[in-house]
Amino acid sequence: MKAQSFTAQRDHLLVLDPDDEFVASLTDFAKKNRIEGGSFSAIGAFQEATIAYWNWDTKKYEHIEVPEQVEVLALTGSIARAGNDPKLHAHVVLGRRDGSTIGGHLVRAVVRPTLEVFMVDFGARLTRRKDQATGLWLLDL
Repeated sequence: MKAQSFTAQRDHLLVLDPDDEFVASLTDFAKKNRIEGGSFSAIGAFQEATIAYWNWDTKKYEHIEVPEQVEVLALTGSIARAGNDPKLHAHVVLGRRDGSTIGGHLVRAVVRPTLEVFMVDFGARLTRRKDQATGLWLLDL
């Protein structure tokens, strides 16, 4: 186990509008605000999403399309740097009209009608490096 403590945090509240793409919106905000390490959570809804399951055997993400209006029941993730660019890592649980849920690694999602994102900027740089064994971009403390 590795650990890192943070003392100079800044909190942000982002309210995304209809048709905003989640990953692009957060990545752009992180770039503009020079966020190099942080975490976020969100609630709201998407008109469509792509999530993924990481398959240990193939070492690849298997994409799952969600082409319907869904509630964002839980969305959580981190922001770190991979080179000079911010890299988001997010997982989501989505609620369907019939009450069933689906979840996984969030690849892409389009907001409708809103998404409330609560973000914490740690005020410190987190770095992701590509793990040779898995091919995943893992936090490197």
